[in-house]
Amino acid sequence: MKKQVVIEKSGEVMNSNEILKRVKNMSTEERKNLSYEAIRDMVVQLAADEIILLSNLIGYPVFTRLCMGELRHRFVLLQDGAAAIIVNKEGQILLQKRADRDKWGLPGGCQELGESFKKTIIREVKEETNLDVLESDLELIDIVSGASRRNDYPNGDVVINNTVLYCIKNYGGKLKWDAESKDMKFFDIHNLPKNQNDPDLIEIFIEKYLKEK
Repeated sequence: MKKQVVIEKSGEVMNSNEILKRVKNMSTEERKNLSYEAIRDMVVQLAADEIILLSNLIGYPVFTRLCMGELRHRFVLLQDGAAAIIVNKEGQILLQKRADRDKWGLPGGCQELGESFKKTIIREVKEETNLDVLESDLELIDIVSGASRRNDYPNGDVVINNTVLYCIKNYGGKLKWDAESKDMKFFDIHNLPKNQNDPDLIEIFIEKYLKEK
């Protein structure tokens, strides 16, 4: 028989289904602020498939760091993810001004457990830009890794990304953005902002773009 656990200080004993339901009903901020003890007590209660669901509810990078306890902001994390060069009919590319560091970057994000890279970028583009993309609209540009993929965040987190870079020229929907972005604009590739978050990825795209021209 599985052990039942108590989440935080609620004093409420829950089984695995109830645990996942409770986390699903939390706000993003509440999930990010779960204590190590709460995560530990949940994980020991859950089977592998349920842990995958829990990770995807919280977000894989955040979930991983929560599992590290006091080392959560000290551990250098290797992340797999995808980014998109979204090109309009004028040949301009879409950049988002990130709220966490005031730099212009590409739509994209981390892969969740059990998710393909194509599903990752389709999900991230929808979440960050509200644009709809089909798998058939994805053109693989490159798989980018190495020292240029290091990111240092204001909260102290350091990550090294392995990024699958796609080009998207066909898409639907109306452009809008959430709290992760301050602004979102299409830029001419010869007049890009200097404070870029993903200069290595954009450079790879421009080299390919110019060769095609």
